[in-house]
Amino acid sequence: MQFSHILGQDYIKNYLTKSAALGRIPHAQLFIGPEGSGTLPMAIAYAQYILCNNLGAENSGGNDACNLKFENLSHPDLHFAYPTVSVEGMKSKPKSIDFITEWRQFLAENPYSGLFDWYRILDVKNKQGEIRVEDAKEILKSLALKSYEGGYKIMIVWMADKLNIEASNKLLKLFEEPNEKTLFILISENEEDIIQTIRSRCQVLHFNALAEKTIADALVNRKNIEPRIATKIAHQAQGNYNKALQLLQTDGEDVFFEKWFVDWVRAAFRAKGNAAAIQDLIQWSEQIATLGRETQKKFLHFCIDMFRQALLLNYQTTSLVFMEPKIEKFKLENFAPFVNGNNIHDIFKELSDAMYHIERNGNAKIVLTDLSIKLTRLIHKK
Repeated sequence: MQFSHILGQDYIKNYLTKSAALGRIPHAQLFIGPEGSGTLPMAIAYAQYILCNNLGAENSGGNDACNLKFENLSHPDLHFAYPTVSVEGMKSKPKSIDFITEWRQFLAENPYSGLFDWYRILDVKNKQGEIRVEDAKEILKSLALKSYEGGYKIMIVWMADKLNIEASNKLLKLFEEPNEKTLFILISENEEDIIQTIRSRCQVLHFNALAEKTIADALVNRKNIEPRIATKIAHQAQGNYNKALQLLQTDGEDVFFEKWFVDWVRAAFRAKGNAAAIQDLIQWSEQIATLGRETQKKFLHFCIDMFRQALLLNYQTTSLVFMEPKIEKFKLENFAPFVNGNNIHDIFKELSDAMYHIERNGNAKIVLTDLSIKLTRLIHKK
């Protein structure tokens, strides 16, 4: 992975290369940024820059054999940890190394992919991913050994906020007393979800969402998209290159999310003063409850975005509206008057509470039915 392949984030590239050239490499760094901003590819490019002695060049002119190993992420001094779940044939105590083949394929297809894309590859169903103490033990074992090529050993922990408490405590001593020439790169979208004792021992770098022009140019140059369409997609992607790539697909997740959302709010409208329509909401709740918890959470995030977009449209801030629903006979401008300052806070609270309970293994059918009945009242609130 070369720095030149990474979209935007030039100030971070410059900082990492200059500090590495000066030999100022902190033993633990934390990359914080939203999905699709390039935190993971940046970490891999940084690791290649250090391990292959490419200092002073754009990941070239150093150790050619080393650079070749990075093409398929097989360098022996580069290690990864990431959330996993137990799957068929591996009922308990899964570790990142058990899924290294899937991980390399995941990165080869799109290094800007998000956590939900990874969970889809793992087919998590109703489970929720974690980085467990078994991973922590594997990390300690890997970093206790001498490096294969006499330089740094680098551990990239993707979605470090998924480290459970036991794993975090197991690694804490390594952060406090790091081995020589050992580098941790933690990656997360939610800085506050990483325990303070680890976060305080890391140098934190914040990644911004990508500029619309950066995404549009990438779509034109890398995907041969017509400039006008690329600009429109870049606006809808809201700084997320992974989302931009998904918008190019006609069968992307947002198509399903839109249908579920529209079915939901239409049933909620019909349910006012119509007891029979409550059955439609119950059936909708049963349908969504059959999905995995990660899908349910992502869908509820999508619902929050839809309500927020409707609110912005209702208050005439059209420049901030990027969603364009494709469901027949559903127009955001017709829905917008029903989302206002009197109900948006309650709607947001109920959606957030539903995500909280689902994440903590609440009964999804009960949680979603309760949410749906509350929506019938809130959506008519003047």
